[in-house]
Amino acid sequence: MATFFGEVLSVYSRAVEEDEEELEENEEDEQIRREVEQKREVQLEWYPAAVTQSLEGSGGNLLQCLDFILAVGQNATGFLSAYVLNSASWEAVGHASLWNERNKHTTRQGRMPLPGDSSCVFYRHVDNPSVLICQSNCYIAEDQLFQWTEKVFGCLQKRGLNVMVLSDGPVAEYKTPDYLYGSTVPFLRYLKSNASKSHAICPSLEQPNIVTGLPAAVLSHCQVHQIPAVVYQCYSDVISPDTVTIETYKPILTNLSKFIELDPPSADVFLKLAFNSETQSNLYT
Repeated sequence: MATFFGEVLSVYSRAVEEDEEELEENEEDEQIRREVEQKREVQLEWYPAAVTQSLEGSGGNLLQCLDFILAVGQNATGFLSAYVLNSASWEAVGHASLWNERNKHTTRQGRMPLPGDSSCVFYRHVDNPSVLICQSNCYIAEDQLFQWTEKVFGCLQKRGLNVMVLSDGPVAEYKTPDYLYGSTVPFLRYLKSNASKSHAICPSLEQPNIVTGLPAAVLSHCQVHQIPAVVYQCYSDVISPDTVTIETYKPILTNLSKFIELDPPSADVFLKLAFNSETQSNLYT
């Protein structure tokens, strides 16, 4: 650009500077987004000594699993601890590690879960390795549900696979036109995929009620991939482990006894569950 007197001046544009600043901000935002996504990534860690035989036998890095049982919530996991995992016939074969805004101390990769940790641990039956159990008592955020299902089911063979989900739910979220008497709570309802031929042991979940969280993600995955799956939702008025709520799951033992041998629970198991519940709810410990 030239002035009236012939002096040449450089052209300056504020728009160029704004574009450069916006580009720098976008790069910084993108870097932050990648770091957050990496931090929130769900990691699966399998213990090689326990699963090597299954992985080698499959020929495709898949666990040979025919029955996958998932428990979500303190009473669902308490039921499996009391009635299924109370024998020496089970071994821990892996765990999922994750981080989110409500789950900042979940087991990280490379470290075994400690007693009392919010965790997601996988167990395999020693005499019947085709049976796999997962106990999840940690919060999994919405953006992590798809990761969890894709990664877990990506490790399992799909041929012949059957899935059973036990899930805790607050009775306050149960919708019904009838009044719920105290004597009717807790209670079971089920929802299953189209491929499931499971015999009903309780009434089905009535509309407009739905399942949410990890049980919903697993059921949706099974529906899409035509995997037989059934979700048993236990509605209760308590959140912490409770023997009455735990025993509400007992009708499921009929199905479980078809492929695993069950031992009667001991009183020590229920005492331990009650002690852990009191410890976690005590503000002064």
